[in-house]
Amino acid sequence: MGILVGKVAFVTGGSSGIGLATAALFAKEGAHVVISGRRRDMLDAAVLDIGAGTVGLDGDVADIAFHMRAADEIAARFGGLDIYVANAGTNTIRQSSEVSVEEYDAQFAINTRGVFFGVQAIAPIMRDGGSIVVTGSLASEKVLEGHAVYAGTKAAIGAFARSWALELKARRIRVNMLSPGPTDTAILDKLGVPAAERESFMGSMAAAIPLGRFAEADEMARAALFLASDAGSFVTGVNLRVDGGMALA
Repeated sequence: MGILVGKVAFVTGGSSGIGLATAALFAKEGAHVVISGRRRDMLDAAVLDIGAGTVGLDGDVADIAFHMRAADEIAARFGGLDIYVANAGTNTIRQSSEVSVEEYDAQFAINTRGVFFGVQAIAPIMRDGGSIVVTGSLASEKVLEGHAVYAGTKAAIGAFARSWALELKARRIRVNMLSPGPTDTAILDKLGVPAAERESFMGSMAAAIPLGRFAEADEMARAALFLASDAGSFVTGVNLRVDGGMALA
């Protein structure tokens, strides 16, 4: 029997990458899973991939109204929520001198404001003893070239998570941040790495990781499962780096 049987989990950005892997693992462990994404076609494909009973909510986490709608729909369908994974995010790699106002605003709207108001909307429907996991990044602690704005967005949600861990303690809701290192997902294509350069890019990045390789999305999902489940029942307010030791290098 799975360790999430009877639980209801909501994963934002659940139609691809780490979010999809996490949602699929939660479903495999017995949870009723709700995922969100901006593209209906990708969302529908993810729902089919995860399996029967999965619910897909299309919407943009930068839109505050989306979070209220999601909370209402989850409460109406399931009566409450046990696990919330605030995973949706975006990144544009630029030197600070080249960052446009539009790029800055987009990253903070999705990565930071979307997480803050998502938790604000979702926390009231969460059952006591639940778990919130926010997806951070190694970049919030280790300087990576061209990541200044992205790092700022993720550092902010780390501060949120620590505050929420105390604010929600009376309800025994645990709040933690999962900070991935380089992970082999479709986001590499979105970062603008040409296909012809992808192998060399991954090779140079892997050389900076003590374990010598990129992570797989499934490895991040297993870490999220630990934080979300009773396996992490005495863990709250932490930043769990799953980076192959890259922060040490």
